[in-house]
Amino acid sequence: MTRRALVVVLLLLGLLIPTPAPAAPEGQLTWAVHVSIAPTWFDPAETPGIITPYMFLYALHDAMLKPMPGNPQAPSLAESWSVSKDGLTYDFILRKGAKFHNGEPVTAEDVKFSYERYKGAAAKSLKDRVAGVEIPDPGRVRFRLKAPWPDFLTFYTSATGAGWIVPKKYVEKIGDDGYKKSPVGAGPYKFVSFTPGVELVLEAFEAYWRKTPSIKRLVFRVVPEDTTRLAMLKRGEADIAYSVRGALAEELVRTPGLKLATLVLPANQWLVFTDQWDLKSPWSDRRVRLAANLAIDRKAINQAETLGHSRMTGSMIPQEFEFGWVAPLYPYDPAKAKQLLAEAGYPNGFDGGEYTSDVAYGSVGERRSPATGRSWAFACSSGRSSARPSSPSTGRRSSATSSRAAPPPSAMPPPASRPSCTRRGSSPTAAIRTSTGSSRSRRRSWTGRSARRSCTKSSSSSMRRSCTRRSGSSGG
Repeated sequence: MTRRALVVVLLLLGLLIPTPAPAAPEGQLTWAVHVSIAPTWFDPAETPGIITPYMFLYALHDAMLKPMPGNPQAPSLAESWSVSKDGLTYDFILRKGAKFHNGEPVTAEDVKFSYERYKGAAAKSLKDRVAGVEIPDPGRVRFRLKAPWPDFLTFYTSATGAGWIVPKKYVEKIGDDGYKKSPVGAGPYKFVSFTPGVELVLEAFEAYWRKTPSIKRLVFRVVPEDTTRLAMLKRGEADIAYSVRGALAEELVRTPGLKLATLVLPANQWLVFTDQWDLKSPWSDRRVRLAANLAIDRKAINQAETLGHSRMTGSMIPQEFEFGWVAPLYPYDPAKAKQLLAEAGYPNGFDGGEYTSDVAYGSVGERRSPATGRSWAFACSSGRSSARPSSPSTGRRSSATSSRAAPPPSAMPPPASRPSCTRRGSSPTAAIRTSTGSSRSRRRSWTGRSARRSCTKSSSSSMRRSCTRRSGSSGG
């Protein structure tokens, strides 16, 4: 037999040999999530400006492009895209074979419909710049802009949910309210059931185009209490728990069979003191705001809250943002802070008001100082450590305050005079069971954290005080 004939025979034999089928999904993975799950998070059209819903969007749905490891705009339902030379036209080529959970193919009509029904965060910013959406052929979608906009892909694929695709026919049939009760997407997992305040159950969608999921069932269990999430891990009732911080994180590290997974997100945290625009408030004095910055021991807070895994930043703008100014960090200098307070007329400090936080991040809120009852000191982000200029060695904890609505950006003081109290990211974020002896062990997961949170409280003097924590971007 000649060499050529032998090659032909081997190729023919190769075609006859059956290829092994992908392994069927098996087992169950249980998350203990740190927030109460809202049904509105199941519908991309109502995506809010926070990162939390994306843990469900990534499971239930798929996007034209989306952030994936190593690629912030990874091709997904769009296998490719192109931009015209004048920057006015974006063409997306749809991926063939992509299906929704009900078996319907993902079409260009679905893409256009999903964009047009979007009404979530930044909807106006996006739609005001888009002249129209066209379908040149069944496998292509074209966006025409009113003017060149370099941030179009960022808004379409990341900053909004407009690029996460839902089935047009199904949504029109069942309605928006019905869709939240029984969502159908094109993601790796399909909806099974949702019990408000208790859990969300999903099952693997074996026809997912990227790969067959390895886990059969996902259970997102609502557990807002930090200690309860840790207890569930120890008892084997959960495989992954989100947002484990501070003393609980230290306890987890010491527990055999549990692993602390660290992930630093571009989710800066800072404090806002809108009292600074009230000329009667101590915060209106630049020296007071500078003293506040100098009194914050950011390294100690980082160590206490995230075991040193967060990265320090001097700005509320994430360092990953292009063309962002990298602000220098304020040093920890309580002596200088006391000096500035004295120069401003507050040698003994002053009552800084109340600092509030949502339940999921209760450790952020600091206890007021019992030593004096009046302290301007506060903790940055983590709420685990602070400095009081009137007595910097006591390590007492207190709070920060803000009140009234903030003025427009043009009226804000220069960066050097703003009370900047930030740390980059929020890590560690998840704990994982690694040695349970069950099929649920040694699993990995992604996690996300809220990118924008706000809380308000009225004081006894009827002055409305508000505390706002925000983040610059979301992640997958």
